[in-house]
Amino acid sequence: MPADLATRNQSTRFLLLYALAWAGGSVSYVPFLSILLPVRVSAVAPGASVEWLAQIAFVGAVAASLGNIGFGWLSDKTGSRRGLIVAGVAISSTLLVTMPITPDYGRLLLHIVAWQLSLNLMLAPLAAWAGDCIPHHQKGVLGGLIAFAPAIGAMSGALVTMPGLASGDGRLWLVAVLVPLCVLPAVLMGKPRPFPDLLHSGAAAVPLHQKLAHLLHSAVGRMWIARLLIQIAESALFAYLYVWLRTLDESVGDNDTARLFSIVLAGSVPIAFLAGYWSDRSGRPARPLVVGTALSATGLVVMGLAGSVPVAVAGYCIFGLTSTAFLSLHSAQTLRFLSRPEHRGRDLGLFNLTNTVPSLVMPWLALALVPVFGFGALFFLLAGFAAASSMLLLSLSRHA
Repeated sequence: MPADLATRNQSTRFLLLYALAWAGGSVSYVPFLSILLPVRVSAVAPGASVEWLAQIAFVGAVAASLGNIGFGWLSDKTGSRRGLIVAGVAISSTLLVTMPITPDYGRLLLHIVAWQLSLNLMLAPLAAWAGDCIPHHQKGVLGGLIAFAPAIGAMSGALVTMPGLASGDGRLWLVAVLVPLCVLPAVLMGKPRPFPDLLHSGAAAVPLHQKLAHLLHSAVGRMWIARLLIQIAESALFAYLYVWLRTLDESVGDNDTARLFSIVLAGSVPIAFLAGYWSDRSGRPARPLVVGTALSATGLVVMGLAGSVPVAVAGYCIFGLTSTAFLSLHSAQTLRFLSRPEHRGRDLGLFNLTNTVPSLVMPWLALALVPVFGFGALFFLLAGFAAASSMLLLSLSRHA
């Protein structure tokens, strides 16, 4: 590689360490929220576990959303992204291993809210740090690398619950050890090359009312809405895939659904990496996003028409592979469209709302459509969302 090109690129070493740190972010919450917390709640409140988990999920999502925006803003103001990341790792790990086993719902809820806030003390500056260090022409490769994170998060859940390895508090300690092992190498030893042009836009400040007036017409606004629409579809499939497959064939078990999830999650990684690599080489960062959302809509239409499990699985694979790859690439390419680096952490926190708002919207869509019209109507509506997402991004692909 020519020397001048090498200096325009962030080092491969830092890219890999950052991807490991991003995966550590998934490890920090996926095993606890998906497995360890439900087990604890079921043990202390077996008769009210569903209600407890639903309320904890809602309050936790609100805390995570506010924390991500707030700590992103704090990292912008202080300019100390790495210091906040280290503090977030330390505090969240401490709160995790001291998580109470108690029938006192209020105490458990407050502890989880504090844990969610400390988690975002780590996650918000970690997300913004990529925008500070990784040039735009490497954002596609970044998106491919961070596609490993969901799979590693799921694998960590399988690891800590492995029979005979640990139980009870021991599982929490395992997570608390794995997270700093993943996150801290990038912070302490990453040594990224500096790119001053990524830190200052030189743009004049714009009044708030003008920002709001032009938001829906801006690239950032379209990126936000496009991701939200796909996340609503993802949320619905995550919650109802098992139930839907059972309506087609009652012999489908939970393990079958879990394996399908795992296959799709693993399969999306090479797709995201190759698409991201192509987007960097071709200089067309938005094109894979348009294709991904269009194929997601196609998969949802197939699911809506499915009358058998093989067709249903085929439709879900089309949707799952492309939408999961889309979300990873979108996370990286969003950094390209944020025009004010000095507000990068805060703005990424606002983008993070696309991860939490769907959990509030999706149940109402399902309740309104499925009991009356069946799952097919829900999938057709979600296909419309995905198609609208593709149309929003299409205008970006003409220029980027």
